[in-house]
Amino acid sequence: MRRVAIPAVVLLLAGCGSEPSGPQDVVVEAGPQQVQVPPSQSCVDGERQQFTPVSPIVEVSPDTTIRLTVPDSVAENGWDVQVYDDQIQERLGIVEVEAGEAVFEVNSSDVVPPAFYLVVVENAVEECEGFSGAWPVGFLRAGGDLGGTPTEPTTPAPQAPQG
Repeated sequence: MRRVAIPAVVLLLAGCGSEPSGPQDVVVEAGPQQVQVPPSQSCVDGERQQFTPVSPIVEVSPDTTIRLTVPDSVAENGWDVQVYDDQIQERLGIVEVEAGEAVFEVNSSDVVPPAFYLVVVENAVEECEGFSGAWPVGFLRAGGDLGGTPTEPTTPAPQAPQG
């Protein structure tokens, strides 16, 4: 058997254990659904970045737990959850998340309108002069309308056993 030595530089270039460059997605879980939410804006290496909005829309039943999980870098910097109407025009409230926490949970019935947006907003960083990361995601509870098509979850719901 022939052995091949792989130089350490090749392993380093492969990115083993390195942090991803650029902004990471926020993960939203609602019932059995799991959806990746890309940022609509971000500050990376002191540069303001705007992205074409691709706000997912998640259908939820009343009284469903919605779990938002942010990347470690966002948790370390600090963040909050802003609640908006179905057009992302009127801010209905803000919930500050404890510093260092990466997960926030809310019940779908805690928000009054049946169609609403939750926007994860990272605390502003000095390098971008008050500009910060934002991850908007729409929710459609029974009886609501956001005017879009619900996003397919990235993790399929478990199937009931056939009997």
